[in-house]
Parts: sequence; structure tokens; C-alpha cells
Amino acid sequence: MALDDDIERILFSEDQISQRVSDLASQITHDFTTNAVSSSPPVFVGVATGAFLFLADLVRKIKLPLNVDFVRAESYGSGTVSNGAPRISFDLKIDIQGKHVILVEDIVDTGNTLSCLIALLKSKGVSSVSVCTLLDKRRKVNFELVGKGKYYYGFECPDYFVVGYGLDFAESYRNLPYVGILKPEMYK
Repeated sequence: MALDDDIERILFSEDQISQRVSDLASQITHDFTTNAVSSSPPVFVGVATGAFLFLADLVRKIKLPLNVDFVRAESYGSGTVSNGAPRISFDLKIDIQGKHVILVEDIVDTGNTLSCLIALLKSKGVSSVSVCTLLDKRRKVNFELVGKGKYYYGFECPDYFVVGYGLDFAESYRNLPYVGILKPEMYK
């Protein structure tokens, strides 16, 4: 595949991702089954567009009733560094008042986007907010979960610009089945 030539090295293989997604799904299923977090199904809110593959794989492995919706947030544009001011389009179709929401992200980089999204969800009257992210990078902003929310993450990500498995550079590379480091000459 020509896209593979643009990758310096693979950080997390397709098999590693699959296994970790299964582990996260098992943990979430366990937490919601044994801790009776909520009487209504949790609402998984994917942060588009980067989380779409992760969200699809995750919810297919969750063994309990759930709802799915999306919110769009972007802080990179066509660059490689978060601009620190996420732009959020919030038009959930599902009424989330009094519900437990699990925000599903591709990567937590600075924490700015999650902080803004959590504040927005809180203003909509959710009972709790958890976060499930594939990659946890180098947070600069601490965010507070709501209610009995938990933080789930797949992998700690070193400080490289990564693409694949939904993560992009200028809308490319999302379809790679792994997460890899993009060669610097591809974005300089």
C-alpha cells in the first residue's frame, strides 16, 4: 500500500489494537454490569471523525444495551499540533439528560477538546461522563469527569505525530489498520 511508505514505523499493530479494544470493552461491560452505574443504557458519543473506527470496534464488543451518537470536534485542522482552541459542532440526536455518557476519542493530546466537551455535556444535564480513548498522549489540561465517570485508555502514546486507525493528517491515513508514526517529510 502506498500509504505504508509514508510511515516511519508502526507503534501499535492491528493485532495489538484489536486485543486492547477487546480488553477495554470487557472492562466497560464489567463496570456497567457490576457497579450498576445507571439504569438506562449508556450513550457512547464518538468524537468525529477520528474515533469512528475505534468506536465501531469498541461498541461491537460491549455486551450490554447501549446507544451511539456523534459530536464533531476539531483542534488540528491540517496541522500536526493542536491549536488549543477546539471547534465543536454539538448536535446529538439523543437526549442525554440524566444519562451516563462515554465520550470515545481517538487520542487525548492536550486535553483541551475533552475539557470543552465534558463541560458541554455537563450543561446538558448528564448524570455522569466517562472517557474512553485509544491513545493517551501528553495532557496539558486536566479535565474533570462528571459523576461516577471513569477514564479508560488503550495505549500511552509517545510524543510523535501518529496516524492510522482513524487518526489522520489532512484527512489522509485514517484507513491504515495500525497506528504509526508519520514521516516528518510528509507534513513539513
